[in-house]
Amino acid sequence: MIISKTPFRISFAGGLSDIKEYYEKDYGAVTSTTINKYIYITVNKKFDNKIRISYSKTEIVKNIKEITHPIIREALKLTKLDSGLEITSIGDVPSGTGLGSSSSFTVGLLNALYAFKGENKCAETLARQACKIEIDFLKEPIGKQDQYASAYGGLNHIRFNNDETVFVNPIICKKKTKEELNQNLLLFYVGGKRKASNILNESKKQMENHRKHVDTIRELSEEVAKALHNNDLSRFGELLHQGWMYKKKTGKVTNKKIDFYYQKAIKSGAAGGKILGAGAAGFLLLYCDKKNQYKVRNTLSNLKETPFNLEPQGSKIIYMEE
Repeated sequence: MIISKTPFRISFAGGLSDIKEYYEKDYGAVTSTTINKYIYITVNKKFDNKIRISYSKTEIVKNIKEITHPIIREALKLTKLDSGLEITSIGDVPSGTGLGSSSSFTVGLLNALYAFKGENKCAETLARQACKIEIDFLKEPIGKQDQYASAYGGLNHIRFNNDETVFVNPIICKKKTKEELNQNLLLFYVGGKRKASNILNESKKQMENHRKHVDTIRELSEEVAKALHNNDLSRFGELLHQGWMYKKKTGKVTNKKIDFYYQKAIKSGAAGGKILGAGAAGFLLLYCDKKNQYKVRNTLSNLKETPFNLEPQGSKIIYMEE
């Protein structure tokens, strides 16, 4: 039996610049971190030659072609495993809520499948192959940031080059800065689920119309990384707010409910924030000094707060039985 543990991520700035339609003409860049919310994938040998898959549904099939879960089907093809397997997944938070769960699932699944074969793959390979499955094979209109964030783990500035290379640069800052960042980030569940591809597909179609806004969003991701490196968290909060204002100009990423709660949070003392992921539903991330957190929590008391900590590590194998 193999068990992999792969973190979800929160993205601070740069989203949409990691989509090929954008970075192929220049480059993309995002700043993000992984958090201590995870997807666990178990791979075990099955007594017979069938394949049993358990996620929100259960599938029992005789061959790969019969598998309806697209990511699992393509991952098994890629790793050349075709029978006698049992695969299960458990996540700490719901899918479709903006924490990059689909890509974390793909990275964690690949990690577990390779470990089952006795192979150890590096973070770069896991991220690159996860992108291949989701973007190239399944034609999902998504970017690359989630795969690289969950594979590498930690607080990073990630650059996507037009030659398809990706540079993952850890952000070096004082321990006290990371501790304060950890304390001042708040996460609230606004509700709802959405399929990121529906929103991102529209964003891709409108990319040329929104390119100037995405240019600014990319530049803000670099400013966010600089602010963290310079241990300037006041600037970080301001940039988070600016990034959200520009992100709202790129498509249907918000609604009246989200805007209502965001404005209430800002008026109560939050410095900045954003809806995570493609937008329109899921988790609202806020940056708020400790002195204002009681007021913000009280103002958003009818939303479920999800406590979390920063996670320095990426996908890993936590159990392996011969």
